[in-house]
Parts: sequence; structure tokens; C-alpha cells
Amino acid sequence: MSIRVAVPAILAVSLQAAPVAANPLPDIICAPTDQMYTRLSREYLAERRGTGMRAPDQIMEIWEAPKSGEWTLLMTYASGRSCIVAMGQDWYTPEKTES
Repeated sequence: MSIRVAVPAILAVSLQAAPVAANPLPDIICAPTDQMYTRLSREYLAERRGTGMRAPDQIMEIWEAPKSGEWTLLMTYASGRSCIVAMGQDWYTPEKTES
């Protein structure tokens, strides 16, 4: 077998064998904001921990599920839609100290 045939064949097999991480929220990427809030709070027991303005029509929100430590970064738009932009585990909030 020539190198021209072997390399693409090896790449094709290795790409097919690569594991794909499952998205814990496969059917939610973007949704109306009220539906997104309901799903995060009821199904994932998450609470909004903070917000910050990204642009005049965009707010970033961090949601945390205290019991599991899972977190979700949400982009909320003035149009009434919200999108999950990142998710993770082991959220940690340091204790506030006096300066």
C-alpha cells in the first residue's frame, strides 16, 4: 500500500474511533429566556450567581447548581433569547475577606 493511500485510511479510522463527549443539555443551546431560566432552576436546581453586561443588548449570567457544583455560563440577549456558551463542574466561590 502506498503512503498516499495509507495516511488517509489511517486518519479516517482514527477520527471515527475518537470519543465524543456527551452534552448534558443536548436539546438546549438557545431558547427563550423564560424557558431557559425554568429549565436551569427546575431541572438542574441551578441558581443565578452573578451577571455582567457584555454589550448594551447582551448580559452574561453565571448559574450554579450548589449541590452538584455544576455551572452554566449563559448569554442573555435583549431580544428575549438566552444561549448556553459554556458549562463545567466544581464551581468554587471564595469567601469574601475584609480589605
